[in-house]
Amino acid sequence: MHEPITSQSVRHFGSGRFFATLAAMVFFVSCSQDDKVTLRGETQGSYYSIAYYDHQNRNMQSNVNSIFDEVDRTFSLWNDSSLLRRVNEGLTDSVSPLFAYVTNLSLCMNAYTNGAFDCRVGRLVRAWGFSFKSREDLAQQAIDSLLTYARGNVSIADSGDSYRLLRQYPETELDFNAIAQGVTSDMIKAMFIEHGIESYMADVGGEVITGAPKPDGSPWLVGIERPAANRYAEREVQLVIGVSNLAVVTSGSYRKYYEKDGVKYSHTINPTTGRPVDHTLLSATVVSDHAWRADALATAFMVMGLDSALAFIAHHPDDSNVQRALFIYTDSDGNYQTYATPQFQELIIEE
Repeated sequence: MHEPITSQSVRHFGSGRFFATLAAMVFFVSCSQDDKVTLRGETQGSYYSIAYYDHQNRNMQSNVNSIFDEVDRTFSLWNDSSLLRRVNEGLTDSVSPLFAYVTNLSLCMNAYTNGAFDCRVGRLVRAWGFSFKSREDLAQQAIDSLLTYARGNVSIADSGDSYRLLRQYPETELDFNAIAQGVTSDMIKAMFIEHGIESYMADVGGEVITGAPKPDGSPWLVGIERPAANRYAEREVQLVIGVSNLAVVTSGSYRKYYEKDGVKYSHTINPTTGRPVDHTLLSATVVSDHAWRADALATAFMVMGLDSALAFIAHHPDDSNVQRALFIYTDSDGNYQTYATPQFQELIIEE
């Protein structure tokens, strides 16, 4: 498995200042409950909520903003001047260290999940109307054509001081929406570590990363949303888990969709069929060491569906990153049901 942040991988990030201290020993000063700082706002088309304990009571807002700005400049599909948009439109094949690094992470996860996670589906996502352009009318022939591009080889050429994206087909478009927010949360984690802040929780659009327990020794509490009947429904908490030094990410099909002729089409595209997923799994929550990995795995499980996801977990008994998972699905009568793996059950605080 590709580890995201090590002494060797630091050089892959353009914002290396956020990561340089991760391989070093850091001295932490204990904090009290009065040292809590909170930051909230909007980013990446969603929200963020960050809390941390710092005996110096430093305001890290500018540091957080610089991370959001870098991620937006690199991966946003709604920013027509972003690096990803320029790459997809064939305007450049020269990419940044961060772009190259996340591409390699995505390709590793594609191999690990047997193709369930795939960053090459950008053109399909756009054609189905889940990107920055309107939905297209897709006949099977058009889907087959787009699938050809989505299966084209993609790689990064590393010359040591620059990176190029290599594509078998120029028409292949990348989409990092299923990993970029997780990467953002991990970058915030690295920033905290660099500044000697040990206890924190950052939630970027539902991609949660946590540090050490709170000063009183209690874990950080994360609520898992109950799938809603539609995108406008009030948010309800299904259950609450307690975590420290772990990431929590939920992927679901119940808020991001469109309806046509009475049929709901999920934003999650199956890379095998080229169509939105169509099964009873409503959401998948993964608890992992890193937010980027939890993000990618939760998406992969949503592509697989419940039975295949459980089979995947059974085939990886020694990988703790896939062993902590929660699935919410509908049974044959249309009722909500949940399945939590044994390691996930150990984290539950309240149901």
